[in-house]
This record gives sequence, C-alpha cells and structure tokens, in this order.
Amino acid sequence: MIRTPERAIVPDQPIDRVRKLCLALPEAAEQEAWGDPTFRVGGKIFAMLKRGDGRASVWLKAPDGSQSILVGADPDRFFVPPYLGHRGWVGIRVDDDPDWAEIAALLERSYRLIASKRLARRID
Repeated sequence: MIRTPERAIVPDQPIDRVRKLCLALPEAAEQEAWGDPTFRVGGKIFAMLKRGDGRASVWLKAPDGSQSILVGADPDRFFVPPYLGHRGWVGIRVDDDPDWAEIAALLERSYRLIASKRLARRID
C-alpha cells in the first residue's frame, strides 16, 4: 500500500475481486452510493466496498448472532461497521491477503439474506 499525507491509496485488486464475486450472483448490480460501490439485488444492498480509512473492506449483512462471533474470533480481520453495525452487519478487511473462499461464502450468505427466495434458489 502506498501512503500519502492526505489518504492511503489502496490497490484495486481486492476491490476488483469483491466486485467479481458480487456480480457473479444472480441479478446482482453495482451502484455507487456515498462515494463507494454498493452491490444490490432487487434494489437492496447486500454488500458495500469501503475505502474511507485507507484500508479496503467490504461490509455485508450477517445472520443474527454472527457479527459477535466473527468479530470476537478475529478482530484484526472483522469489525463492526459504523452506521450498519447496530443492524448486525459485519465489516471484513480485504487488503491484507484475505481468505477469498471465506469472503465468497460470506458474500453469498449476505446475498441470500437480502435476495428473494426465487433468486436465492438460483445459486443452489
């Protein structure tokens, strides 16, 4: 990662990988919101890419109880995101050699929580 006095510049590779995983899901679409890419299904957000603190991360919806388990198990990788954390969403840092299979599974789970049952069945 290259640092500048104003803000860290994060390489695009993790962001591109998250984008590819999200857009591979049925009827998923990318839409910019709040200056960052969001990924939606049926107009509802299931994942957001964030770069605000100089680190690339993805925020996603998690089932009840999962947030505390993930953050408690690995607080260097998982965190409670502002604004959505109180709704059970979880943040995952993706700029430091993440486990991409795990991220793909978490993105798919978030998608399933948001998508219609018809669309969720299409990834089975």
